[in-house]
Amino acid sequence: MLVIPVLFAGLGLAYDAYTSVRQKFDDISSDRLRPGTLLTISPAELNAYAAHEAPDGVRQTHVEIPAPGIAKGSAIVDFARLRTSQGNPPGFLLSMLLSGERPVSVTARIRSADGHATVEVQQVQIGGMEIEGATLDFLIQNFLIPLYPDAAVGRPFELGHHIQKLDVQPAAVGVMIGR
Repeated sequence: MLVIPVLFAGLGLAYDAYTSVRQKFDDISSDRLRPGTLLTISPAELNAYAAHEAPDGVRQTHVEIPAPGIAKGSAIVDFARLRTSQGNPPGFLLSMLLSGERPVSVTARIRSADGHATVEVQQVQIGGMEIEGATLDFLIQNFLIPLYPDAAVGRPFELGHHIQKLDVQPAAVGVMIGR
């Protein structure tokens, strides 16, 4: 019966990473962290969070930080299912265009200082095809913004919760608490 403890231990690793990052996010949102506190979020924690929090229609999430200040996320996305999960099922024509799973990857530069951050999308690929211009704007307005109404792409936004800076590095993301 050694299989059962090994199975639970294997499951516990992913659960522990999610529990750990969830606790860190709860600590940040409580606004009770002391100025000067530095929380580090590991790649395993980022991936556990992405996998656990992915909406219906999104699976096989993966987050990586290939270089300082650069984040890359990928997933398999069914855009029609994603819209339906948001309460906005696509019409017939849009359903025909959007249904089915597609590999999606997004690469973005993240800059942060003085309690603000800017996320600049550098590259978006869907099914291996680069998306830009009006098509990218359509996807941002119809999929990203409905899921995350406060998302700010390409413009500075306040980090909130006394976060002074995000230090995005391949080994971990540092969250520096100030004020």
